[in-house]
Amino acid sequence: MSKNQFIILTISWCIISFQTAFSQQVKGSITGIEDLSSTIVRLNTTFDSTLVKATFVDSLGQFEFVGLKKGSFFISIESSEALPFSSDSFQIVDASTRISLPVFQLTKRNTAIDEVAIVATKPFIERKIDRVVVNPDAMIGNAGTTALDILEKAPGVMVDVDGNISLKGKPGVQIYIDNKPTYLPQAELAGYLRSLPSSSVGTIEIMTNPPARYEAAGNAGIINIQMKRLKEKGFNGGINLRYGQGRHSRTNNSFNLNYRVNKINLFTSLGISQNNSFQDLTINRYYFTPSGQASSSFLQHSDITRKHGGNSAKIGLDWYASKKSTLGFVLTGFYNPSTEENVNNAQILDGNDVLISRVNANSLSDNKWINGGANVNYSLKIDSLGKELSFNADYIHYTSDHIQTLRNQTDSVDGSFVSALNLYSTLPATIAIQTAKADYVHPLKNNNRFDAGLKTAFVQTNNTASFFDVVNDVNIPNYSFSNEFRYRENTNAAYINYSQDWNRFSLQLGLRFESIVMKGNQLGNPMVQDSSFTRTYNSLFPTAFLLYSLDTAKFHQLIFSFGRRIDYPNYEDLNPFTYPMDAYTYYAGNPYIKPTFSYNFELTYSFKNKISITADYSYVNNLIQETNEQVNNIYYSRPGNFGQQQVAGISISGEQKLAKWLNMNFYSECKNIAFNTSIYGQPLKEQRWYWYIGPTFQFFIHPKLTAELAGSYQTRILVGQFLTIPVGSIRAGLAYKILKEKGSLKLNLSDILYTNQPGGDIRNIANSKANWLSKLDTRVVTLSFSYHFNKGKSMNARQSGASDSEKKRVNTN
Repeated sequence: MSKNQFIILTISWCIISFQTAFSQQVKGSITGIEDLSSTIVRLNTTFDSTLVKATFVDSLGQFEFVGLKKGSFFISIESSEALPFSSDSFQIVDASTRISLPVFQLTKRNTAIDEVAIVATKPFIERKIDRVVVNPDAMIGNAGTTALDILEKAPGVMVDVDGNISLKGKPGVQIYIDNKPTYLPQAELAGYLRSLPSSSVGTIEIMTNPPARYEAAGNAGIINIQMKRLKEKGFNGGINLRYGQGRHSRTNNSFNLNYRVNKINLFTSLGISQNNSFQDLTINRYYFTPSGQASSSFLQHSDITRKHGGNSAKIGLDWYASKKSTLGFVLTGFYNPSTEENVNNAQILDGNDVLISRVNANSLSDNKWINGGANVNYSLKIDSLGKELSFNADYIHYTSDHIQTLRNQTDSVDGSFVSALNLYSTLPATIAIQTAKADYVHPLKNNNRFDAGLKTAFVQTNNTASFFDVVNDVNIPNYSFSNEFRYRENTNAAYINYSQDWNRFSLQLGLRFESIVMKGNQLGNPMVQDSSFTRTYNSLFPTAFLLYSLDTAKFHQLIFSFGRRIDYPNYEDLNPFTYPMDAYTYYAGNPYIKPTFSYNFELTYSFKNKISITADYSYVNNLIQETNEQVNNIYYSRPGNFGQQQVAGISISGEQKLAKWLNMNFYSECKNIAFNTSIYGQPLKEQRWYWYIGPTFQFFIHPKLTAELAGSYQTRILVGQFLTIPVGSIRAGLAYKILKEKGSLKLNLSDILYTNQPGGDIRNIANSKANWLSKLDTRVVTLSFSYHFNKGKSMNARQSGASDSEKKRVNTN
C-alpha cells in the first residue's frame, strides 16, 4: 500500500467513526398526485441543503421523520408525476419538539400556469455564507435559453462576444459543472455551455472566495454550475446551432445526449466551432535619451486575421452498482486547428519626427492542439444522514504542433535595402497531467458538518523550439532562438472544513495545505548553455465565513469572508527561451517568475436576496502579469511579478421587477487599484480608481417572445504597466419559443455602437513610452436555434472530476 493510499484510508476511518444521535419528530403529508410510489421526501438543513434523512410516503401520502436533533430544516419532495417542491424552513428547538407540517399540495407536470407559480417562490439570486447562488427557474425569461445565457445575467459575471467569461473584471475564472472541472479550453467551453439548456441547470454558484474544498489556485474565483439532481430515464438531450456574422463569420454548434437504462447511464456531447476574427492593431513607441530628449519613434500598424477551429467530444458512463455506490468513466478530447496571419507596416522616425526608414513584415502561423483525457470516479453514500466518500482520478494529455514563418525587411526612405530577417520555426509541445483526489463529507449533530480531502497531481511538459534562418531557400539553424525545455511538477494537498449553523448565525472555517515542487531544465545548444531550476512551495490557505441575520425573518443579512489564494504561472511561461514576433518585438518566458499570493476580504450586506452591497479588499504579493522591457530599441514582452498590489472597493448587485413586462438586473463596482513595485529598475508607485456598470433589461412581450437590452461601461483601469482607455458596449436580442416551447430561436446584436475597442498607454519603461489601440470584430449579429428533448422518468444525476487548477494553466489558444 502506498503512502497516499494509507493516508486516505486512515483519514476516512477516523472521520467515519463519528456518529450522530437524533431524537425529535416531524410529520407531514402530500396531496395532488395519484401515483405515490416514486415520491421521495427529503429532510435537509437550511444552512447548506445537506441531506439529513430521506423516506417514502405511505399509501395515504403521509411521511414521518424521527430521531432528530435541534436545528433549522426544510422539506424537499421529488416525484416523476409532479414538479419538484421545497417547503419553508422550520425550527426544532429542543427534545420535546413535535412538528405537524401542513399538507403539501404538489403540482402535476405539464401544468404551465402552476409551474410558473412554483418556480417563482425562489429568488433569482440567493446569498449563502460562502457563495452567491443563482436560481435560473426563478426568472421566466430564462426559459428556452442556455447555461451561457444565464451566466451572462449573473451578478459580476461578464461574457464577451466570443464566450470568454470573467468574474468581477478578472479573467481566468474557473468553471465547474457539478463540482468538477469542465476540462475544456475557453472556445470549446463556450460551445459546451451553449449546448446546455437552462431547464437542465439547477443553480449557478459564484464563489469569489472559494472554500477549502476547492483548489487554492485562481484569484478570479470559481463558478460552479449545478445541474438539476433529476435526469430522465430513456433519452434526453439537446442541439444548439449558432451562426454569427461580423466582419468575419463564426459558428458554434453542439449536441448532447443522455440515455439511462436500468443501472447504466450513458452520456455524450459533441461540439464543432469555427471562429474567424480580425484585429486592427496600432502601436506607437517613443524613445528618449537618458536626459529625456526624443531620440526616435516607431509607428506600427498591423492587420491580424485569425481562424480558430474547435472540435470536441465527450463520452461517459455511470454504473449505479447499488443504491449507495456509483462508478463512473469519462473520456474527453478535442482537436483545435488555428491559423493567424499578421501583416504589419511600420515607420521609423528620428528625434525630430523625420522619416528615416520603413519596415514591412509578414508572419504566418499554423497551430494544432490535440487533447485526450480520461476520468475514473467512484462515490459511496455511507448512510442516509449524508456521509459520503468519493474518489476521482484523471489523466490528461495535450499535443501541440506550431509552425511559424516570419519575413521582416527594412528599407530606407528612398526604397533601398537596409536589412532583413527571414525565419522559419517549429514549436512542438506536449503536456501530461495525472491527478487523483479523495473527498469525505460527514454531517455532525446540531447542524454541524465536517469535510476533508486529499489530492495529488503530477505534470510533465516538453517544449522544443527549432528556429532557422532562411537564406536563399536554405534553412540554417538559428541557435539564438532555438531551445528545448523540460518541466516537471508534483503537487500534494489536503484540506479540512468545518461548518456550524445556529438560528441567526452561521460559521464556516477551512484550512488547505498545498505542497508543490517545480523542476525546469533548458537543454543547451552550441550557442546557449543549459540551465535548470528547482523550487518548492509549502503553503497553508485558511478560509473563514461568517453570516449573521439582523432579523428573525432573515431579510437583512451580513456576510463576511476571508481567504488566502495562490496563482501559479502557466507551464509555458516558465520556459526561458525568446522568440521574435517581429524584428522589433520579442516574446520571452521567465524561469524566475514566482507564484502570486493574495489575501482577500469581503463584507456583504444583503436585503431579501434582492440587493447586495459588498465592500472588498485584496492584498496581493508578486502579481503575475505581462511586463514590457526596452533594450536597444527592441521591446521584450514576458510574464513577470509585480511586487505589491492592493485593491479595495465597493460593488452593488440586484434585481428589480419594474413592471409586469419588465425586469432589471444590475451590477456595478467602483474600485481603487494601487501598485507599489519596480519593473526592470523603473518604479511603479501609483493608484487609480475605476468604475464599471452593467445593467440588463428584460422585456416580456408575449409568453413566447422576450427581448433584452443590456450594456456595460468601464472607465480607465490600471493594469500593471498598462493604463487602458474607457470601453463600453450595448447589446440587444430577441428570443422566441417554438416547437411546444422545447426549442427557441434567438437573434442578437452585440456592441451595437462599436465602442468595445481596447487601447491604452504602456508606461514605466526605461527611456521609452508607448500606446496602442485595437479594433476588434465585436459588432456581430448572431442567429441561434436550440432544441432540447426528454422522455422518461426521473433519476438521480452524479458528479465526477479530479483535476482543475492544472487544466487552467494550459494555454491552448
